[in-house]
Amino acid sequence: MKSRGGEQVSRSAISQKWTMFLCLASFCAGLFLTNRMWTVPESKGITRTTAAEAETLKLVSEGCDPKYLQQKAVKNVPKEIFGEVSKTHQAIKTLDKTISNLEMELAAAKVAQESILAGSPLSEAAENGDSFRKRKYLMVIGINTAFSSRKRRDSVRSTWMPQGERRRKLEEEKGIIVRFVIGHSATLGGILDRAIEAEDKKHGDILRLDHVEGYLELSAKTKTYFATAVGLWDAEYYVKVDDDVHVNIATLGETLVRHRKKPRVYIGCMKSGPVLAQKGVRYHEPEHWKFGENGNKYFRHATGQLYAISKDLASYISVNKHVLHKYANEDVSLGSWFIGLDVQHIDDRRLCCGTPPDCEWKAQAGNICVASFDWSCSGICRSVDRIKDVHRRCGEGQDALWKAAF
Repeated sequence: MKSRGGEQVSRSAISQKWTMFLCLASFCAGLFLTNRMWTVPESKGITRTTAAEAETLKLVSEGCDPKYLQQKAVKNVPKEIFGEVSKTHQAIKTLDKTISNLEMELAAAKVAQESILAGSPLSEAAENGDSFRKRKYLMVIGINTAFSSRKRRDSVRSTWMPQGERRRKLEEEKGIIVRFVIGHSATLGGILDRAIEAEDKKHGDILRLDHVEGYLELSAKTKTYFATAVGLWDAEYYVKVDDDVHVNIATLGETLVRHRKKPRVYIGCMKSGPVLAQKGVRYHEPEHWKFGENGNKYFRHATGQLYAISKDLASYISVNKHVLHKYANEDVSLGSWFIGLDVQHIDDRRLCCGTPPDCEWKAQAGNICVASFDWSCSGICRSVDRIKDVHRRCGEGQDALWKAAF
């Protein structure tokens, strides 16, 4: 085909160009329209529901809202049922406490039987048979003493410790046992043992332990004392006191009964002294490395001049005496035996008053001390000569013990 100017134009070429252009334009228009149709606009505040929420919505729509049903069910429970549940819970707690007490009594009876089979000496009360087993005592006071302390024992007998008929009356009417506590010599049946036997025959106030005496064996002696005492006497509390300390027995009893409803009680003047690593010093601790770096202090424990523990703790010591570790200092050993147990540590500073004028001023103010001694001497300095003066100035009075109601 020819044009007017004589040029020949190809219609097929023009047609191909427009075809390509139209196809490209259609493809772009299709992409544009496709994005507009399938893109879902994001809407703020709209969240998707989970399967659990969908299930809950379904229950609510059907009138079965779980929370509503729970509230409705609680409202429909009668108050009497709640009362019965509360009584049952209380009964379970009481039963649990009873089982615990029976376990402790069984352990104490086992210790007593072992003592009898081993031929350990029994107290006068033990020799009386069934009456001693049925009797309940308030406390047993064990006065730690040594073979060389005869004068100290006599000074205690002449001051705060009742003698003869008054001591028996104290046991029968007040439920308080007081005994000097001592083991035997390295030479069993030697002159030292015979002297103690003669003294006990005269006064009847000495508890002999299956233990070899020695200052470095005080931890073992303390453990043996509690194990023996809990096997001989069924008491609420067991007390250990040194023979150079002045004690007001009535005030001690009144102090202990305030805590009689509490389980696992450990009463004393709580302290935390330094761990002495240096050899040759007093109260040296050979196992100081167990307490950390040099200069560290012990855990809290009652000072050794006087402390008291409840029956369940004394029974615990009795049952586990073969595996309880002994440190150099007996008060530290006792405190270590209770670590890890649910024990109530009661810090009462009246159990560690000073000698006059300290205890005298407190007595005049109406705050009578339980125990008095000198910290510098770990007891009353020159107690044989001074304990009578301490008793006169800081004692609770002759009638206080007999008027006390525990």
